[in-house]
Amino acid sequence: MSDTNLSSFIWSVADLLRGDYRQSEYGKVILPFTVLRRLDCVLESTKPAVLAELAKRQ
Repeated sequence: MSDTNLSSFIWSVADLLRGDYRQSEYGKVILPFTVLRRLDCVLESTKPAVLAELAKRQ
């Protein structure tokens, strides 16, 4: 997905949420969730190892 398409997609999702947030506020909500999702995707390959290490340490 190109940067332009990704940006358009993100803002289209933001438009869906506009009913709950004022337009000036929804950037404060969308950006953090976008960053969290991106981190989740980037770290997905290490998740089993991290969970195994957590189980060992508890």
